[in-house]
Amino acid sequence: MTGGPLQGVRVIELAGLGPVPFAAMMMADLGADVIRVDRVASSSAPEKRVPRHHLNPINRGRRSVRLDLKSASGRSELSRLLEQADVLLDPYRPGVLERMGIDPAKLTEEFPRLVVARMTGWGQDGPISTAAGHDINFISLSGVLDSIGTSETGPVPPLMYLADFAGGGMVLGFGVLAALVERGESGRGQIIDCSMLEGASLLTIAIRGMKARGDWNLARGTNAYDSGSHFYGVYETSDGKYMAVGAIEPQFYRCFLEALGLVPDDLPRQYDSAAWPELKRTVAEIFRSRPRAHWEKVFGELDACVTPVRDLDEATTDPQMVARGAFVELAGVVQPAPVPKFSRSTARLTLPPPYPGEHTEEILRTAGSR
Repeated sequence: MTGGPLQGVRVIELAGLGPVPFAAMMMADLGADVIRVDRVASSSAPEKRVPRHHLNPINRGRRSVRLDLKSASGRSELSRLLEQADVLLDPYRPGVLERMGIDPAKLTEEFPRLVVARMTGWGQDGPISTAAGHDINFISLSGVLDSIGTSETGPVPPLMYLADFAGGGMVLGFGVLAALVERGESGRGQIIDCSMLEGASLLTIAIRGMKARGDWNLARGTNAYDSGSHFYGVYETSDGKYMAVGAIEPQFYRCFLEALGLVPDDLPRQYDSAAWPELKRTVAEIFRSRPRAHWEKVFGELDACVTPVRDLDEATTDPQMVARGAFVELAGVVQPAPVPKFSRSTARLTLPPPYPGEHTEEILRTAGSR
């Protein structure tokens, strides 16, 4: 990685899963020097160089060093790395780092400018803070999962997007940058307590506001934007593909109806929820009458907030994605490009995902230098 608005920031990432690698990737994408600390291979599981390591692009953009943090020598080597680091990313459950003999509070005393960002599922305290969990568990307690789905399906798990990456990695990265900005004023680092439970809960803020105003109820699939209405949802086409409809505003709604051959003035009011089930059936029948390519052409010429549902492969060749350079190829893998774009501080991907420990000698030899 070269250039980028985070050039000059050094991040030490303790290897983990999900949100921490994602946050580290985003910072590396924007120019930070990220060093990942991988575990030393156990004697019972000798190190193997897996040729498919480059197929995990979430690990792009950084170098890797192997350290045994359970040993005094490993902790000493970590301290050498932290002498010139700005950020330490901790992916472990509460208390794990302390049991290794690495106390974040003492680290911020020894390295006053260090930001220690701790990423957990439930938070550093509370009755289940040390319990295991995954994305689906964090969104289930936060109220997120219950709000996703239809009246027929019940709650539908949205892959691991919401807690691991949106409520986890992105919130963690935001917290790190906020702490670095504050350090510019105070001259001191601090400890960040980031949980996927609370990060996922933060994503419900708009829906909670609608509920408070009486515009949302808890009956899944009965609201305007959770598959309850006919103007916000997904419809199957005759070839088994789908179109996405988000025709909320009156001008888009009218355009949407007219493109389907319906007369808006002959229909019930848009927000008459009693009419939604029948209107959904009508709209679904119309969409099922033609293939997706037909509807793409129809709505591609209109401003109605109706778009095709692309699969992951199709998305890479979508004209808008191509025009924006939204995907890049690194080490033979097509993957999302760094975001967002900056007018001056342009970063460029150069480092593919490393083998664990690939840069150990280089990193330890130059530890403490910039």
